[in-house]
Parts: sequence; structure tokens; C-alpha cells
Amino acid sequence: MAVPSASSTLNPTATPFLPAITSLPRLSEPALTATLDLLFEPSADLHALALPTLRALSFASYDDLVATLRAQLLELADAVEGDPEGRRRLFSVLGSHPRLGEKKKKTSSKEGAKGEEGLSEMSAAEQGHLAAEDEELARLNREYEAHFPGLRYVVWVNGRPRGEILADMRARIGRGDMRTEVRAVIEAMCDIAADRASKLLQNSAKEAVENQKS
Repeated sequence: MAVPSASSTLNPTATPFLPAITSLPRLSEPALTATLDLLFEPSADLHALALPTLRALSFASYDDLVATLRAQLLELADAVEGDPEGRRRLFSVLGSHPRLGEKKKKTSSKEGAKGEEGLSEMSAAEQGHLAAEDEELARLNREYEAHFPGLRYVVWVNGRPRGEILADMRARIGRGDMRTEVRAVIEAMCDIAADRASKLLQNSAKEAVENQKS
């Protein structure tokens, strides 16, 4: 089944929901930040970087949007040397992804309401085949963060087996190059965002077809 074109009105009852790409400049700020959070994980500093871009530009597709934000993040990465605030903003964005294999934690508010923190719904789906209590994965996460303070290991899992992921973690730790690692995290985050957009649009299209049948 074909995915709707970028100008299509997608099914607004789909959950999670991505709005039609051509509608972005007209959307409210909460709708735009929710869209960014679905694709990249919640980050106030990413909102500050990306919202003006989403307001000012028209995109042919979500791939186009992700490519534009990828270029902005890479440009920021090249410009942060000697700029503590720029570095803080960049690392805040790059640290927004949950740790690989991180288990959701139960939380409770003062009012007694219970919730969960840790993995977003999208991250949980992507990492579902990785063991939540994987001691080696947890150890490598700690080692990675000790080698690259302020970063978290991010990779487009894309169904890759545990052994391949662990080998990639060890290789990136062994490389020990912060500048290269920053760019690797940006590339991985944007690869994940593009994959999420593709899957969300496909799911929305399927739900729209099912609703028409019912």
C-alpha cells in the first residue's frame, strides 16, 4: 500500500500522530514540539533550535525536515569550540535519548498519580529485543559516558542483534575521539528520526484505510 503524499491530510486519530508535512508552519507551538519529541525525544534545547526552522521553511517530506535539522546540528557541532553555552545546548540535545536498554522506571507524584519515565514509546519499540537487565550493556553505557562526558551512546538499532550493538559500543569507546563521537551521535539521532517518521506515516496510512472500511 502506498504511503500518502506529503500534502495528504493524514488520519488525526492515529496514535502516535505525525501531521502532514505541509501543515507544519501553521501549527501551534505545542503541536510542533510534540512532533519534534516523537522524532527526536523531548529536548527544550532542540525545540529552541528547530522551531524557528519549522516556522520559516517549507519541507517536501519528513526526510527533508530531518536532513535540514541534521545539517543544523552538525553546523552547531563545528561551532561550539570555545563556546561553553553552545556546547551545553548541543550536549543537552544529544543527551536526550535514553540509554540503550534502559528500563522504564515507575514514578509517583505528590498527588499519588503513577507514571513511567526512561524510555519513550518509540524507544521502547525500537529496543524491545534488547534485554532491559543486560549487565554488559549497562556496564558499557557507564564506560561510554565516562569516556564521553555529557553524551549518551546512540545508535540506530534497526533490528541489529545484541552482539553487533555491543561490538559497535566497544569500537566507539576504543576510538576515544570526542569530536568524531559527537558527529556519530548526531547522525544516529537523525537516522532514528527519519526511520520513526517513515513508520509513523505508514501506520497513519494503514489506520486511515481501516477507518474507511469500518
